[in-house]
Amino acid sequence: MQNSLKAYLILLFSLLFVSCDDKDDLDADDMDIPYGYALSAGTSTNFLNSSIAFDNPADWVTGKMETRFNTGDRLYDNVKTTNENGAGGGLGPVYAGYSCGSCHRNAGRTTPALWSGGSGEYGFSSMLVYITRKNGAFFQDYGRVVHDQSILGVQPEGKLSTELHYETFYFPDGEPYELCYPEYTITEWYADSISPEDLFCTVRIPLRHIGMGQMMAIDRNEIEQLAKKSNYPEYGISGKANYIKEQGVLQLGLSGNKAQHADLTVELGFSSDMGMTNSRYPEEICEGQRQIEQGSMMGLSYDQLDVSTEDMENVDLYMQCLSVPARRNIYHPDVMAGEQLFYKAKCHLCHVTTLHTRPRGSKLLNGTELPWLGGQTIHPYSDYLLHDMGSEIMGVGLNDNYVSGLARGNEWRTTPLWGIGLQYRVNGHTYFLHDGRARNFVEAIMWHGGEGEASKNIFKNFTREERAQVVKFLESL
Repeated sequence: MQNSLKAYLILLFSLLFVSCDDKDDLDADDMDIPYGYALSAGTSTNFLNSSIAFDNPADWVTGKMETRFNTGDRLYDNVKTTNENGAGGGLGPVYAGYSCGSCHRNAGRTTPALWSGGSGEYGFSSMLVYITRKNGAFFQDYGRVVHDQSILGVQPEGKLSTELHYETFYFPDGEPYELCYPEYTITEWYADSISPEDLFCTVRIPLRHIGMGQMMAIDRNEIEQLAKKSNYPEYGISGKANYIKEQGVLQLGLSGNKAQHADLTVELGFSSDMGMTNSRYPEEICEGQRQIEQGSMMGLSYDQLDVSTEDMENVDLYMQCLSVPARRNIYHPDVMAGEQLFYKAKCHLCHVTTLHTRPRGSKLLNGTELPWLGGQTIHPYSDYLLHDMGSEIMGVGLNDNYVSGLARGNEWRTTPLWGIGLQYRVNGHTYFLHDGRARNFVEAIMWHGGEGEASKNIFKNFTREERAQVVKFLESL
């Protein structure tokens, strides 16, 4: 309790005593932040408005924890190499990213190559390519992810190409908007080519990594109660929880686009994303494929694990100790009007404004506890439940045909919106949704189908000024 009170007072004092260096990071309206929803993550809230707004520790991170945080930060950002004896070694033979930070720049979302041709034309793509057979089974020669990058002398598993299809629509008041549907093709398969008739392919761009500690500390009972109560037949809304078995235990899913993980998947990220073996995933991701022999010919050795459990827990600690930006410009008339319209459109029925963390906080992957995350009132703008988003738009909609736990292809976890208004400042782009097909807030809203259809239609029938006010509100989060 004393630590929580101390951190809370530090946050309040930071409003009064802003250093000269920090003043440039704050808008005029930011200097008067009230209690309540502006404190997005309780004592883990920061008041930055700059490119490092996602990549900053909570104020309660001090002493030995701060040392571990900085160690995890370096491990998160350091470029991995094939030199097993050098710093950052262990990359490959095939991989999707060469560090955590390569896909999650500044703990946000690195610009994906979706809009520049995919992985085949420009190399590193900052995207994950998931594939299954149309009966739901995995391909024996590939697994669940096509690794489109590889070390020198090793063949990637395949390369992704995108073809973009555009269509113009009109709001009832005549204002046009455009949606874009990306069609994916995989070429240069390392093994026998897979017939398009037997292939489902879905692409994911990185998630923002703010709010991870709060998500891991969330009161699971509250989420399960939301699932029981999240039934609004007048709007076609009925959320459900995802449950997945990890390490032999059936758990509530919270993490990922389809709430398909119960933790932050640090070990899986090192394994699948970077090709780095560890205690949970000791085999190479391309085990049994010819890339293993190619890697050996390039000097790779497979007789030791590439990353230690201690290092992985430091990365886990870094991610869970990141602070969350406070809301900004909340007294601006357009922001205030947009917030009311957000409720009028019933967006809050899925993007739930207020949740709570359990008393004891969270526990890291190797057992370290973070009690500072406990007992907090947080405002993630998400219920962390699955919702059907898959009505057809442009003939396809948001059904990617990829099953994850209890989540069907048309079901997606409600995306937490906290910090979303700073994505452009942190990462230089406003690509949204699971594969980045939405180029701005309006397109993201207009892609909503299924359980999001009613809210989308209410938004659609707002006046042009009102739609702009909703965007202003989203930019304040």
